[in-house]
Amino acid sequence: MLTGAFASGALLCAGGAQAQSSDADELAKKLSNPVAALISVPFQYNYDETYGEEGYRHNLNIQPVAPFQISEHWNVISRTILPITYQKDVIPGTDQAGIGDITQSFFFSPREPGPSGVIWGIGPALLLPTGTDDLGADTWAAGPTFVVLKQDHGWTLGALVNHLADVAGTGSRRADISSTFIQPFASRAYAGGRTLTFNLESTYDWKASQWTVPLNIQYAKVTKVGGQMLSFQGGARVYLETPRGGPDWGLRFGVTLLFPK
Repeated sequence: MLTGAFASGALLCAGGAQAQSSDADELAKKLSNPVAALISVPFQYNYDETYGEEGYRHNLNIQPVAPFQISEHWNVISRTILPITYQKDVIPGTDQAGIGDITQSFFFSPREPGPSGVIWGIGPALLLPTGTDDLGADTWAAGPTFVVLKQDHGWTLGALVNHLADVAGTGSRRADISSTFIQPFASRAYAGGRTLTFNLESTYDWKASQWTVPLNIQYAKVTKVGGQMLSFQGGARVYLETPRGGPDWGLRFGVTLLFPK
């Protein structure tokens, strides 16, 4: 049996470990909620193949998320996606490197869940023509976005939807965009800040009448490195539906910087 200062020190260490585990669990829960009041900066690396015969793509998405309180009962959550890409033979016989178009969303969301525990947010989504080296659509697009979810007994179940249509008119290089993104997701939280997530990042191109449907399976762990809270993620995906010449499978790895209030 430990006594005196040794016992006190052991209790303090145990209490600190329990507090850190509790913090990790809470942060993991917030990460499963796209409209949580949590500042985060994900760096998400994706690799996909095979396009056509031998094509592949490396893509790094930088995705800062920042919530702002706009009233006693409402938040607005800014979510940005900036892709940095290198691809070869995705367009047969060529390769491209640079940045893609930025997708910017704003969700207006109640600060507290509804009576049934449902969490939701709604707002605009924008596509900004920042793409270089044939990696962008060379047009502006806009539309609505919506997310709904419920968290209960370690589970998070929900869906995120947006629709983008070009608003810049026609042009020699401008893409004619009418695209709906539907992402149903389910995640299971485990002790120690661990999460297993399944989602379908489905896109329907109304102009081509074509679905792209990857099934993603991902494992994540929240931990503390020095004084910084981080989430590490890794997983794989298989494409259930793609256009002709689209990819067959892919990998995803990431690290997210967390800044809890």
